[in-house]
Amino acid sequence: MAKSAVKIAISIPNPLFKALEKARRESRKSRSAVVQEALREWLRRGLQQQLVRDYEAGYRTQRETPAEAEAALATAVGLMAKDEEW
Repeated sequence: MAKSAVKIAISIPNPLFKALEKARRESRKSRSAVVQEALREWLRRGLQQQLVRDYEAGYRTQRETPAEAEAALATAVGLMAKDEEW
């Protein structure tokens, strides 16, 4: 079954349009694909920022114990020491 799509019309400044066209031609992607990718990234970044704000708010109300902080640091150091690419 085909996915449904909605057409939208947007206005962007001419220099941004020219940059979009150049980038999409170089990547051999459609305009729709590039705009969809940009929107997904924008939404993902907004969600990530909200998660950070939520974490910070939670931390202000209930801070980590020294043991929890030490465990988190040990985990981070252990992850950085692994010879893996992120």
